[in-house]
Amino acid sequence: MSDSWPRRRLLAILRGASEPLDAQELARVTGQHVTTVRFHLDVLTRESLVRQFQQPPRGRGRPRIGYTAVQRSVGYQELAQVLADQLGSDPRRRSDAAIAAGRAWGAKMESVDQPVESLDDAKDLTVTLMSELGFAPERDHATETDEQAMIRMTACPLRELARTHSEVVCGVHLGLMREVLDRNGTREHVNVRLHPFVEPELCVARLELIGGVRPPETASGNNEEDGAETGEPRLAPSTSRVAPQLRTADPQLRNADTNFGKQSTNQR
Repeated sequence: MSDSWPRRRLLAILRGASEPLDAQELARVTGQHVTTVRFHLDVLTRESLVRQFQQPPRGRGRPRIGYTAVQRSVGYQELAQVLADQLGSDPRRRSDAAIAAGRAWGAKMESVDQPVESLDDAKDLTVTLMSELGFAPERDHATETDEQAMIRMTACPLRELARTHSEVVCGVHLGLMREVLDRNGTREHVNVRLHPFVEPELCVARLELIGGVRPPETASGNNEEDGAETGEPRLAPSTSRVAPQLRTADPQLRNADTNFGKQSTNQR
């Protein structure tokens, strides 16, 4: 299109039009001669910026040639790739930066205020959040206990990028979930861990009560069950249930999740 102002103007008009326009209509709008408009439209067509097709004639006569702008989608995958590459080569630093970015994103999401008073509330909020973002989450009821829950992420808008930059993509998503949950009352009570690609098309978010201690609103009155008698913090004994899923994951991805877990103290 070089630096042609008339062609840029025609393209802008077509992008804003609610229906295709022909050369005569565009000539009336721009004040140019119809022959000049057709010349510019031919150039835009060759450059694949506009598309032409036949329209019914107005009254008698030959069919008209209508024009519409080719809608180009924003390359979010390419943009995410560029941003991931700018975080440096050290995986730990990339992960730290990604989680911090996810928390910053979560802090700006005003539509996810949903006070959390129990682990069930935390699960519901996480499912709502990730559903809105296109992750198609599913609660894994078979692995749930009073102190731990698994949420299966069956879709991911950036799955292909996550395959090569899991510490960045998954780190952002992890930071987002942690921040939204913390904002709504889970800080120091519920931790979130993310297991990328436990299956080729599946990631799993694990919510667990920190140290086996329930949030104040739902704390159990049984000291023995809460681990108070021994003085030792106790997580739900569900490792055996989770292990079969995680054994199918790539060891490198499991290590990435371990890094996420180690960073939880620093992030809180």
